[in-house]
Amino acid sequence: MLSKKMIRDIKNHKSQFLSIFLMAFLGVFVFAGIGGEYTGFEQSVNDYYDATNLADGWIYSSHLDNSTVDKVDNLSATTASERQLVINSVGDFDNDPDVTLHFVENNDISKFYLVEGKDVDIDDEDGVWLDKRFADAKHLNVGDNISFSVNGLTINKEIKGLGYSPENVYTPSDTSIITDFNKTGYAYLSYKAFPAQIQYNVLLVDFNGNPNDYVADLDSVIGGNYSSFVKQADHQSVSQFNEELDQHKMMGDIFPVVFILIAVLTLLTTMARIINHQRTQIGVLKAVGFKDRTIMLHYISYGFWLVLAGSILGLILGPLTIPKLFLESMQAVYTLPGWNVGYSISFVIVAALMVGVSLIASYWATRSISKENPANSIRPKSPKVAVSGLLEKSKIWKKFSFNARWNYRDAKRNRTRSLMTIVGVAGCTALLVSAFGMYDGMNDLRDWEYEDINHYSSKLIVDNDASISQINSITDEVKGTQLMEGRIEFDVNDHRDSGSLLVLNKSSLVTPTDNHRNPTEIPDDGVSISMKMADNLGVEKGDTIKWHIVGNDKWVSTKVSSIHADPISQGLIMTPDYFEDLGLNYTPTSIVTSQNVTSDYNGIKAVNTLDTAVSNWNEISESMLSMVSILIFFAALLAVIVLYNLGLLSFTEIEREIATLKVIGFETNNLRKLLLTQNLWFTSMGFVLGIPFGYLLMKSMTDSAGPSFQFPITLSPGNLMLSFIITFSLSIVVNLMFSGKIRKLNMVESLKGVE
Repeated sequence: MLSKKMIRDIKNHKSQFLSIFLMAFLGVFVFAGIGGEYTGFEQSVNDYYDATNLADGWIYSSHLDNSTVDKVDNLSATTASERQLVINSVGDFDNDPDVTLHFVENNDISKFYLVEGKDVDIDDEDGVWLDKRFADAKHLNVGDNISFSVNGLTINKEIKGLGYSPENVYTPSDTSIITDFNKTGYAYLSYKAFPAQIQYNVLLVDFNGNPNDYVADLDSVIGGNYSSFVKQADHQSVSQFNEELDQHKMMGDIFPVVFILIAVLTLLTTMARIINHQRTQIGVLKAVGFKDRTIMLHYISYGFWLVLAGSILGLILGPLTIPKLFLESMQAVYTLPGWNVGYSISFVIVAALMVGVSLIASYWATRSISKENPANSIRPKSPKVAVSGLLEKSKIWKKFSFNARWNYRDAKRNRTRSLMTIVGVAGCTALLVSAFGMYDGMNDLRDWEYEDINHYSSKLIVDNDASISQINSITDEVKGTQLMEGRIEFDVNDHRDSGSLLVLNKSSLVTPTDNHRNPTEIPDDGVSISMKMADNLGVEKGDTIKWHIVGNDKWVSTKVSSIHADPISQGLIMTPDYFEDLGLNYTPTSIVTSQNVTSDYNGIKAVNTLDTAVSNWNEISESMLSMVSILIFFAALLAVIVLYNLGLLSFTEIEREIATLKVIGFETNNLRKLLLTQNLWFTSMGFVLGIPFGYLLMKSMTDSAGPSFQFPITLSPGNLMLSFIITFSLSIVVNLMFSGKIRKLNMVESLKGVE
């Protein structure tokens, strides 16, 4: 009988129960969906690293002799190493693609991951194992021949296998932040395939323990006999992918948590109101002999089954749908042999918490009425006695309209429901503000980099073999400015970090900026360090820092003369004159010009436009923007559910009052205006409270972007206005949904007491 009653109650109150189901579903759906995306991708890359034994560190040196290798191997019993010669070459194709060649000794550390063909054979002098994405772009297959040019030498080999390298999940490019696999690739060969006396320049190390402790031991053993050490976490491919996942993880953790909190709070209110609305039925059940325990279990089952069904459905559909929305954009930028969806016990824990809270909420709401005897519980609950407060006793109270006075007293009598409406709106506003803020931040970051800092039209990438006279001649012809860009390693207070180097003359084509995106001057007698890098290293203006160019053994110490801000490149900027005063060789790597260059020049390997750079940035940020768009949609959907559910509860509570007002002559439009006024009050308060929380959410997400990016954090008028329009539009639309209920309200049934 009680089961039939439960089904009938759910049918009669389908809107309220549907909202409970949907909130439970949405909370778990988004949490498990986004969690399944980053958990699966993280597991995929970790499995890939394990299968290929990705190096724990890379030692770069121009003289890796046997003595140095022996010292490294003897650092500890768990240390293993493998030498490689890593050099750049040019593939024998019409577009002269850059192909990085790895001549390996053993292929035991950072192993080549085979997809087609046969495994790497160290004794094979004639074979080459090629990057599969490069091979696909060039329509190459196993068995084809390929040629590379290296320092005047031509290397002809047969493709013995196609696959991937764990060091190239993200393949860096000198010409673009998005890799064009038609222009960039890599290949693995046996050390016996090198056509001359081989001189290794990279030592891959595999060790246990803390990387910082390992560096300290390394310095004590081999001293300055190496140019740089890169630990796994700082490797460009590893760090780029990890930073991407960290951003997804932060958004995946924060947003669904807010969803779930709002759902839980609304669930508490909903169950309490439903049970209070049925107190007469509870009294009848008690009068005919049902025990308190049976009645409590009956009402507890309402929320239990609905939340359980919503949570299970969210657990199933979330990981099956949401990760697919990010897969295409991630595959365009990163390379993995497989992309899997992940599952975590945390998904089940969150779903279990949702179910547990529904049980607690239902129990708490039923507990109070179970203590009443049947005679009292069969009667409707006595209305709360209104007590006049200071505002109602003041002279200004009489100046308020009936609409304002009625809504004030109604909110005062129903504080819990009023508070829940405000909290629900605040949570939805926070989600919208932070999501739109992230969207604006991504666009602002792009505009900062490609409008405020870079003003060139074309960027000519200088070939490694180009002479200074060639570079100067091309610079004069295109009326451009020379830049030297590279990677550097810092050593500040026993803390090592890697960053970027930019050496440039004062020019209107590239203008460094401060934190407010205003142009700033580069000092002539020192270096300027980016704000994000200064924070990472703990340095300030006037401090002295030690650094060196990656691949160059010479360390230099310089004074920090100024601090600039850059959204993408974190490192140092200085003038060519100061760079050479440090005893370093100024070698331009690119030329920027305001001209739209279409001609080919000897000594220039690629020409990129600023429009292409912007397009590449849009592509690399596509997955992040997709996630923001998804969360905006669900935030708006959650706002509809919350406002409708609480509005429905509000209407149920004041149904008697509405009927009374209709009896004494209030028209439907006046009553609708009465409810709309209260709805707008609560929406306004919730919106105002949600703005600072939205800012905090946005700051938490931008802080997780990693050390490479400095996101602008702003609450733009457009952001606030769009969030305002969505929130208040939804509030008004939801209010209009109740117009029909007011019009169809049965006044006799609403006003009659217990018969």
